[in-house]
Amino acid sequence: MIYKILDKKIIIDNLNEFNIEHIVECGQVFTYKKISNNDYLIYSKDQLAHVFKNENKYVIETDNVNYFINYFDLDTNYSEIKNKLLSNDIMTKSVDYGYGIRILKQDIYEVIIGFIISANNNIKRIIKSMQKLREFGEIVNDYHAFPTIDKLCTLTEEQFAEMGVGYRAKYLVETCKKLKEINIEQTFNYTDSQLREWLLSLQGVGPKVADCILLYGYHRSLSFPVDTWMEKVYLDIFKTKKSRQKMAQDFMEYFGNLSGYAQQYLFFYKRTKSKIQ
Repeated sequence: MIYKILDKKIIIDNLNEFNIEHIVECGQVFTYKKISNNDYLIYSKDQLAHVFKNENKYVIETDNVNYFINYFDLDTNYSEIKNKLLSNDIMTKSVDYGYGIRILKQDIYEVIIGFIISANNNIKRIIKSMQKLREFGEIVNDYHAFPTIDKLCTLTEEQFAEMGVGYRAKYLVETCKKLKEINIEQTFNYTDSQLREWLLSLQGVGPKVADCILLYGYHRSLSFPVDTWMEKVYLDIFKTKKSRQKMAQDFMEYFGNLSGYAQQYLFFYKRTKSKIQ
């Protein structure tokens, strides 16, 4: 997409490919703070961005422009992705509705921890837990960075529990230890199947959470996470009910390399429209 860089700002004029509410409200990220409509603070690793709509453009204010160009995947042509998806009639309403969605390129530790916390949880509680977790990170200017893996490994089950993560506290302790034992950068070279196998070996990671991490942490677009909302979408499309793993497989076969993108549009449309109704 076309954007301009002005000092410490990224200016986006094409509102057909970027809408901050669509991006953060589609279930892929838990490290943000909503100030008002179309006005958000975005936290990632040790970086901060203020994203807001100013008349007919979006402005991303940050000390690290290059980080957030990558984070928001601004060099990917989402118009092309949407046009391919729109060749399938079942995508028309969801793509038109969530036109400004982009799949973020988040810090992998934040994604793994966040989606372990997300299991059988709701977004408001997950965001609150992630905010409390950030308080253990170093202070950068006037905000906390996400804790390093070394710091995460010092946290006890009791400390995690105090963040409101419930039974997931013991999973987080064990998984943090395992994450420290591996060179996380090397995992980006794994095949999809190798990644899935490794992720499923982590405490607190089941098939759905693994699919979320594959898509939102590793940007593997063949992944298709299936939750309650996607079960409803599956019934709408296929008129039958199966296990979530079989539903995910059917979706991946149906959408191919665009599976992850299709999931985001379908999820956002189904969840948001249901809440409005």
